[in-house]
Amino acid sequence: MSSRIFAVCFGVFSYLVFFASFVYTVGFLADFGVPRTVDSAPTSGPWAALAVNLALLGVFAIQHSVMARPGFKRWWTRIIPEHLERSTYVLLSVAAVALLLWGWQPISGSVWHVENPSLRGVLWAGYLAGYATIFLSTVLLNHFDLFGLRQVWLHAQGKEYTHLPFKTPLFYKSVRHPLYVGWLMAFWITPDMSVGHLLFAGACTAYILVALVFEERDLVEHFGDTYRQYRRDVPALVPGARRRRAEVAATVQG
Repeated sequence: MSSRIFAVCFGVFSYLVFFASFVYTVGFLADFGVPRTVDSAPTSGPWAALAVNLALLGVFAIQHSVMARPGFKRWWTRIIPEHLERSTYVLLSVAAVALLLWGWQPISGSVWHVENPSLRGVLWAGYLAGYATIFLSTVLLNHFDLFGLRQVWLHAQGKEYTHLPFKTPLFYKSVRHPLYVGWLMAFWITPDMSVGHLLFAGACTAYILVALVFEERDLVEHFGDTYRQYRRDVPALVPGARRRRAEVAATVQG
């Protein structure tokens, strides 16, 4: 098998594994349709479960964040071909997610439980809307580049990889990180919030807020003043937040 065919096969395999993990995560947080979920029957005490879960979340956070940094990528591409870097990152990220979901220790106890059927339906619709936001956010920029398929395809054609230009389509005109907004919706919008689910949502939210700082720094380094201006004009996660703060400030000064 030539290196070009191998690269395409590797990229497609990494993408398919990612897609399977994405679908599994939908069922995991919804407590539906998969063998192990965030609210499966507890198999250990709450303190032991807490320790295991925090360790698993830490493994995911370290892998997912460190490997995404430009400095790591420069070192990593001395070991693996540059066109395989993104696909390798995707595959290792899936492995970290798989470890987290497989090893997750449920913690019983209800934080809230919505009984009204209509309201439950609205919340489930919001939950699924989070995943739709995630998917559309990747498509609006370049879905295939984000998951490494564009890189291996260009390599197979003998073409040099070119970085994507800066653009702000649709969601990106309202918030800088709609992908994170989608994940926050998926973590928090549920009619049934258990103690274990709350731990998962809270820890993942904390990770997003920390990761956002490092990602913003990398984006400023890459796009320079263009991104600095974008950051001044558009809020990170909450649509209209910057406008509301300006209105409050104007009211106070007035």
